[in-house]
This record gives sequence, C-alpha cells and structure tokens, in this order.
Amino acid sequence: MSVTVKFITSNGDEAEGTGETGQSLLALGQALGLPIEGTCEGQMACSTCHVIVAPEWFDRLPAACEEEEDMLDFAAGACRTSRLSCQIVLSEELDGMSVTVPSQAHDMRRM
Repeated sequence: MSVTVKFITSNGDEAEGTGETGQSLLALGQALGLPIEGTCEGQMACSTCHVIVAPEWFDRLPAACEEEEDMLDFAAGACRTSRLSCQIVLSEELDGMSVTVPSQAHDMRRM
C-alpha cells in the first residue's frame, strides 16, 4: 500500500511524497530531494535525519527507543515532537502524516 506524507520545509514550502509501507521516512524525504542527510544511513548513530512530526501525528507513532532519544539530544532545534526519520517506518496508519524539516537541516552531500 502507498503512504502519502507531507513535508514542510523551513521556508514554508510543502513537498508531498508517496512511499510504500515498510519504507523509512528518511528514504522518502531523500527521494524528494529534501535536506535530510542521514549520514549514518539509518543506523541511529547521528541526528542528521531529524524531523519534527506534527503534534496530531506524533502520538500515532511507536514510542522512540532510548537510543533514538539519546541521538535527539544532539539534534539542532529538537522539540517535544522531534523524531529521527530513519526510525519512522511508513504504515497505513501514517497515511497523510505531516512533518517539518528543521531550519537547521542541511545535506552535506549537496555541497
């Protein structure tokens, strides 16, 4: 099944993408060309894939594990609804979810 996610950039632009169930939010954001670096390639060893989940969607996600919480401590601009996009797996329940790419996000692969 396809899952649609709306990404909001720091300047307010919106990019909507469709991924497949089981795909990571990180992979979808990168496929859309958003500045979500994911330096560790989804190994939860960095915070470069940090996104801010819309409050109305945050509680629908499985709880973050301790390791993810520890990595979020290093994320610039982290807030209560911050998550690592590599740890969000697309599912039917997340169809229509909205996330914001923090203004501090940049993708060193594009420099």
